[in-house]
Amino acid sequence: MHKAILLLSFLSVSLLLAGCSTSKKEMFPHDDSQTMMDIWRLSGGGNQELIDARAQLRRPLDDAADIQTPYSRNSFNEIKSQFVRLPNPDLVMYVFPHLAGTDPVPVPGYTTIFPMYNKVTYAMPGERTEDY
Repeated sequence: MHKAILLLSFLSVSLLLAGCSTSKKEMFPHDDSQTMMDIWRLSGGGNQELIDARAQLRRPLDDAADIQTPYSRNSFNEIKSQFVRLPNPDLVMYVFPHLAGTDPVPVPGYTTIFPMYNKVTYAMPGERTEDY
């Protein structure tokens, strides 16, 4: 049993080393005589009749995009059309000059803006149709 395992491991290692002994140049000859365009033409990709047939089957992308735009889903029109934000007006507040802190430090007057409601609320789909 032990000899069989040794023999099997020896065979697998020798096969592995034999597979790695081939050089890259032998497997993939690299000469400047043939370019990728030449290979493509020889394989049938450069056949003019085939190119013409493919051109007839293709439609311009601009026409398809214009037709499908109202039906296309993207992140903007999904959120915009289904979940409309309910109005949350900004309030402007003026803070008069004052003294602040344990050591009275003068604070000049300033203006600040904050929303009327704490969080943004959304209408349910179909709940609102008009814009503000």
